[in-house]
Formats: sequence, C-alpha cells, structure tokens
Amino acid sequence: MYSQNEIDEAVAAGAISASSADALRTFVEGQRSTSVPDEENFRLLTGFNDIFVSIAAAILLVAVGWIGQSIGQSTGIVVDRGGPSFLGPLAIAGTAWALALFFTARRRMALPSILLVFAFVGAVFATVALVEAQIMFSMGEQELAQRYGDSNSDAGKVMVAILGSIAFAVSAAAAWFHWRTFRVPVTVAAGAAAASGIALALLFAAIGDTSYTRDVALGFVLVLGIAVFLFAMRWDGSDRTRTTRRSDVAFWLHLLAAPMIVHPVFSLLGLNDGSASIAEGVVVIALYVALGITALAIDRRALLVSALAYVLFALQSLFREFGAVELNVALTALVIGSALLSLSAFWHQARSAIVSPLPQSLRLRLPVLDRAAPIPQPAA
Repeated sequence: MYSQNEIDEAVAAGAISASSADALRTFVEGQRSTSVPDEENFRLLTGFNDIFVSIAAAILLVAVGWIGQSIGQSTGIVVDRGGPSFLGPLAIAGTAWALALFFTARRRMALPSILLVFAFVGAVFATVALVEAQIMFSMGEQELAQRYGDSNSDAGKVMVAILGSIAFAVSAAAAWFHWRTFRVPVTVAAGAAAASGIALALLFAAIGDTSYTRDVALGFVLVLGIAVFLFAMRWDGSDRTRTTRRSDVAFWLHLLAAPMIVHPVFSLLGLNDGSASIAEGVVVIALYVALGITALAIDRRALLVSALAYVLFALQSLFREFGAVELNVALTALVIGSALLSLSAFWHQARSAIVSPLPQSLRLRLPVLDRAAPIPQPAA
C-alpha cells in the first residue's frame, strides 16, 4: 500500500501527474466506509520495522550520550566540577542527524523520524544550555555573584531567563534547518515549541519574579497557545481533505496548542487546586463541552484529550458531593468513557450538525464534510 507521502514524492519526481494522484485519492476514498477527514489520519507506523528501528536508535542515542558525558568528565569539560558535559547532548544531536540522513531522507520511516526530530532538537537545546552554564561557572563564584548576583536573586533569575531564551532560539533555528532538510511534519511543532520557549523566557526576564508572575505567565502561555492553534488552522486550511503532509503538520501543531490553551484556562480559573466545588465542576464540564464543539468543528480530537484530566477530576468531585463516595471513580470513568465512545461512533453526524449551520466563508476554512467528493489537493 502506498502512503500519501510516497504519492506526493511520486508527483514531485514526475512519475505521475498531480491530476492522476488526485484521481487515485478520490477512488481510494470512495472505497472506504468512513471519510479521510473524520479518521484524522497521520503517519506513525509503516510496519513493525519502525518500532524495531526506533528501539535500536534510542539505545544508540543513549550510548553516544553516555560516552560523550564520560569523555567530558575525563577531560574536565563539565559544568561545575563533576556536573554534566555538553559533549553528551552534542554527540546525541550529531548522531540523530546522521541517522536521519538514512532513515528519514532515504527510508522515509515515520516513527524513527519522529524520535530523531525530538532527539535532535532536544539535544541542541541541552548542548547550548550546558555550554552557557559552563561559561558562567568558569567565571568563578565570586565574579559570577558580583556581575549577576546569586542565582536566586532577581538579577540572577533574569540572567537565567535570558540564557534560556538563547538556548530556545538556537533550538528553533535547528528545528527550521531540520525541516528544510528532511520535511518531517513534527519538526514544525518542535520549532513552534522552541519559539514559544523564547517568548516565555523573555517574559520572565522582563517581569522578574513577582507575586503576579505566575498569572501573567499562564495568560501569556494561553496567548501563545492560541497563536499556535491559529498557525495549525492555517496548515489545516490548506489541506481540507487531509490527504497531504500539511495535514500531519497541522496535527502535531494542534497537539502542541491544546495543552497550551487548556491548562492556563483551567489554572487561571482556579480549577486545579486539588479540590472542586459543585459550581467549579459545572464550569469545568461546560468548558469541556465548548472545547468539544470546537474539536468537532475543526475535526481535531487533541483539545478533548488535553482537557480530559480536568473533566475527570470535576466529575469525580461532583459524584462525591452527591454521595457516591465509593463509586465516584467508577461512575466518572463510566460516564466519560461512554460519552467519548459515543462521540467517536457518531463523529461525522455530530460534525455535520455543528458545521452545517456555519457561514460558508467559515465552512470553507474547515475540513470537508462531503466524503463522496473530496476536494483535489496539490502535492505537498
């Protein structure tokens, strides 16, 4: 069976025309009982070999990181006499890139490619952060304290935030370079996460540690989450039939945006303090219903999954308040599990009920509802 990416690559190579690729997609979709948009497909596995290669790659990355740390300790290239060495993550980043040249660029394996993206971008961040830490500690404690103050002081925290923003910036640049080279869909989300880290670190550097820092930071994360969500919708809008690589990019961006939106909202409302009253429980459920409507409209389930922990806790508290102390967990699981399974079974019908009344200008930006006549998409 040919994957969507392989069809796109065949079009790019001139093996088949774009119209032939669209005709093939139309025919295959017509043979299926469910629509491609409703399934929210994305590439994760092409076979068990993906799992096999991913396990082997993870073992190799751990090994080279361990060796790099050992070399750093033996040569004294460590943070603060005996601490971590940047040689470990540097070796991981180099190895992840080398592996991607074969397993991503040539073999186009999905799961190993995702693993190698996270390993590369994360290792680049760790390398830069450890280099910064080693430079700072090489100044000596007295000189460091004179210039920037103690790490717990306001000046010290500002310096840590600035250094963090630099590490995030280098990571974002690394993610961009990786995307330009290999075009792995998850790389865009990794770059967006790094860019969000830059903005958040600069915010901490600007406002410092105050009594309102937490609330400001949560509000800022919410704004960043909405920005990532809109960015994801831009990718989604360019592939309304979910048939090209752009849909996979949007999937990972939605997966990143969902917790960035959900967690600040519930935290700012004070709904994660370990207890919930009846009123708070009702608010949580109402918000979850609103998120569900949004998820149906955009045909993305990430919002529902991200808020699941909050609604489970809220329902459990409600059952406990009404006297179902012994069975509150079981009843909560029963209600949520049944509701989500029912929603999954009737997802297309529910989407149709939500999307059909919307203005046409808005419907044209959402995934298609008509499964029988998908809109042709250019190859990604």
